[in-house]
Amino acid sequence: MAATLELHSVLRLPSLPSPPRWAIHRASIVCRAVSAASPPILVADGELEALDGRERTVARIGLPSKGRMAEETLELLKACQLTVKQANPRQYVAYIPQLENLEVWFQRPKDIVRKLKSGDLDLGIVGLDTVTEHGQGSEDLVLIHDELDFGHCHLSIAIPQYGIFENVNSIEELAQMPHWTEERPLRIATGFSYLGPKFTAEKGLKHVIFSSADGALEAAPAMGIADGILDLVSSGTTLRENDLKEIEGGVVLESQGVLVGSKKALIQREGVLESTHEILERLEAHLRAVGQFTVVANMRGSSEQEVAERILGHAELSGLQGPTISPVYCERDGKVVVDYYAIVICVPRKALYKSVQELRAISGSGVLVSELTYIFEEDTPRWCKLLSKLGF
Repeated sequence: MAATLELHSVLRLPSLPSPPRWAIHRASIVCRAVSAASPPILVADGELEALDGRERTVARIGLPSKGRMAEETLELLKACQLTVKQANPRQYVAYIPQLENLEVWFQRPKDIVRKLKSGDLDLGIVGLDTVTEHGQGSEDLVLIHDELDFGHCHLSIAIPQYGIFENVNSIEELAQMPHWTEERPLRIATGFSYLGPKFTAEKGLKHVIFSSADGALEAAPAMGIADGILDLVSSGTTLRENDLKEIEGGVVLESQGVLVGSKKALIQREGVLESTHEILERLEAHLRAVGQFTVVANMRGSSEQEVAERILGHAELSGLQGPTISPVYCERDGKVVVDYYAIVICVPRKALYKSVQELRAISGSGVLVSELTYIFEEDTPRWCKLLSKLGF
């Protein structure tokens, strides 16, 4: 009986007269969880409930609480018309007005990943390096969007530019140095105690030990407490100022901001998948539009076909799929005539001025330029990929 009631609860989607396949599939999974002998969750009155009795009826997303990553995350969401509202800047909980069934929780990045694994959060925005280090290959973590285009950096090994390392410029040369033995291993200071050993083992460095450290790792080699470091690098300026250098083949991971989710929550918790869909569509449409401009111009011509042929003769004017062309009606001697055609194309920032020049060269006039906010495609590729990962 309980399973039947839950099925009806999950399928009660007023905005979708015919539930999509993923909604029906998710309902069956939740029903199986109810009837399982040792379920990870319980279902009560149509909501998911933890085994310890605590009940949560809304989805949760974790966002970085401090620093540049936090600022850029909020800026991105705002650009997607998903402004985060806080009643009090000292509070850790906030909300997004457009997503009623979603709580925002500000947390340290590594805690976001840990709470995704424990089930206390359903979604999170953090760096890929944080997901990989603290997720440690968890099968429950799903990358929903892996290129949010902010927080760019890479995780890399760096060694001194002087002394025994002066002529060492690659990971292979570092591994072949005779200095490292079981009694005197290569010492690397890092905050990445999972990714570090995994990487050096893959690269054939046999005698290596890692010391856990946070903060200014660049000082460790100069202080004599480490031979090298494994840390995040953006511009590399701090390394150079501390007489350190990166080496060829020493990059462990390229990182940027990502949207990650709990597979269990996406499948089982009501409202999570729906919120994820809207967030993902807004992100994809906005990021696709970044650096793109709409160019509108009037062009004299004998027909739409003739104007199209003239425009398509210039590769920079082809737009996303091609130009949009429509007649411009005007009155002359009491008659409605068409002497001009309005053309609309989309061009990237780097090609904007050249495109305008080419339009004017082929009789384009009254050129209007506006920056794009969204470009929605027929399908959202990452949404389709996510559904596939979830088995829908």
